[in-house]
Amino acid sequence: MPMKVLLFIIAALMAAEMTSAEETVIVKNVLGAEGPLYFDGNLYFVGWISNSLSKWDGKKTTILNNAAGCGHNGLALTKQKTFLLACTDEHGAILELDLNGKELRRWDADDKGHKFDGGINDIVVTANGGAYATLFGHFVDPPTTVMGKIFYLAPGAKDWIEVANDLNYANGIGISPDQKTLYVSETVGNCILKFDINPDGSLSHRANFALLNLLTKNKVDSWWIGPDSMKVDAKGNIYVAQWSGGKVLKISPAGKLLHVFNIAAGNGTTNVAFGEGEKDLYVTVVKDPNDPKAAGCIVKIPNVQ
Repeated sequence: MPMKVLLFIIAALMAAEMTSAEETVIVKNVLGAEGPLYFDGNLYFVGWISNSLSKWDGKKTTILNNAAGCGHNGLALTKQKTFLLACTDEHGAILELDLNGKELRRWDADDKGHKFDGGINDIVVTANGGAYATLFGHFVDPPTTVMGKIFYLAPGAKDWIEVANDLNYANGIGISPDQKTLYVSETVGNCILKFDINPDGSLSHRANFALLNLLTKNKVDSWWIGPDSMKVDAKGNIYVAQWSGGKVLKISPAGKLLHVFNIAAGNGTTNVAFGEGEKDLYVTVVKDPNDPKAAGCIVKIPNVQ
């Protein structure tokens, strides 16, 4: 192999695994940091241990909602400028809140009356105003039950309907810019699945999209090292936080690894949000995934093109 080619390959590998020297901690002491959402100059985020929804305006943090037993997790902005909040407590719920954190609506079960037992983990809103949500499953260690589900709320509908099941701890969820593909994290399987989205919101053609251990070396040996929550950018690239991996992976729509953001603040990377113009990333981090208090923070890092 020519020396120039070898040097190019080495440089490319180093760039893909480079830790950002510009990682900045912007919010400290968050217990169970998750659900980052940048909107109108403010960063919203949740804590599943503190059962809280908060807003950071660039200077101070304000708690907007505190609901015991919810286990605040995924957070999404609706077309009506309200929040959909995932309660990941084992009994599970989906809340609709106004921008000040006031509860407007609550769902504890699907259209069949089946309770959201196992906890709602993450939510994404579609371009037409619908939404998808994941049900995680009861936490047992080692994981012995596969009960993850995906639910869909059609635009203007009153109830969530089940559109997929038999997922191995369904977690993060995202939609391609053309609204034709749904991506879902299977945390225990260390896998991201993809589905075709049908015109009525139902799902079909379930397939494996990415196995994270084939894209990047596992940092630890654990059932729980796998994809957590994700976001999809305007070009269709998927940014997925790897729980227990201390990383955010940028993956192309073709499943190619484009970049690895190594996060110095902790191994429990949980979620990511885009800043203005997708130039920066806000990453929620738990320092030690084995910490029962899930103490962590939120860091800001530059994105890469």
